[in-house]
Amino acid sequence: MKALVKQHAEPGLWLMDVPEPETGPGDVLIKVLRTGICGTDLHIRSWDGWAQGAVKTPLILGHEFVGEVAAVGADVQDIAVGDLVSGEGHLVCGKCRNCLAGRRHLCRSTIGLGVGRNGAFAEYVALPASNVWVHRTHVDLDVAAIFDPFGNAVHTALSFPLVGEDVLITGAGPIGIMAAAVAKHAGARNVVITDVSESRLEIARKAGATLALNVAEHDIAHAQKQLGLKEGFDIGLEMSGRPEAMRDMVANMTHGGRIAMLGLPAQEFAVDWAKIVTSMITIKGIYGREMFETWYAMTVLLEGGLDLSPVITGKYGYQDFDAAFDEAATARSGKIILDWTV
Repeated sequence: MKALVKQHAEPGLWLMDVPEPETGPGDVLIKVLRTGICGTDLHIRSWDGWAQGAVKTPLILGHEFVGEVAAVGADVQDIAVGDLVSGEGHLVCGKCRNCLAGRRHLCRSTIGLGVGRNGAFAEYVALPASNVWVHRTHVDLDVAAIFDPFGNAVHTALSFPLVGEDVLITGAGPIGIMAAAVAKHAGARNVVITDVSESRLEIARKAGATLALNVAEHDIAHAQKQLGLKEGFDIGLEMSGRPEAMRDMVANMTHGGRIAMLGLPAQEFAVDWAKIVTSMITIKGIYGREMFETWYAMTVLLEGGLDLSPVITGKYGYQDFDAAFDEAATARSGKIILDWTV
């Protein structure tokens, strides 16, 4: 089969012929239809410091996908050949305290699909049945391909009640934009999203943000004034991992405000802890998705009319992966899709 492989410990990717993945009695073999390009994949392609420490070559990349079940193991139940499925890309041990308590997303031994084991940028991918999500209702294939990052957005946005609240999102990457759409759909009063890329801010406006603010031109206090806010934002969703974004968010929260932090900083940085204490601000770290409550919420949101189409800004055949990755690496694009059926 064809697959996108990190064949060598150097920048680049290679489209290669590789064997189809082997499966056991509890596994599902999936024919891949669409995949989404993630920031993680960009790091691996460029072979930066994080990738060098996290990835062993050779490796098939990819963890955002939708496909059709091609075969199931003898022990697999409730999944059938022909089912349309996406995959939870965090594979957990099933034996630790959190796994046994049903908190699988908190497993300390998580292995990432396309990072710690061969992934979905291929004609076929294999997963344990416990990591397979069957789409029981109609969903657009391109949207189904990005259920993984959509789940990050939903997990972050729904960490705290949103109805009637004023929400600040720092970072208008694809996940931040999806979080803005979720927050507005879920009943937030105002959703402000910040970035320095006017192209991505425009995507956020199309996705439903109340105000998309270019912080190279205006500060967050300006957004408060423009919206008539008197006491600051109730909910913060930090998506950028940038020190200045987190500091600005803390400075503009109301007393008792709540922050969900998904953005992963490149290094340690200082924040005003006195402000966090005296303003009684709650900060919650977010990683991945709750298995499978977040997946259920994603499906319900789409059934309820949530529109993610503005977030998908490019689509390529898998043979044109270099061009697709180049576009995904810009600060202008939303989600980029690879089509594995062409």
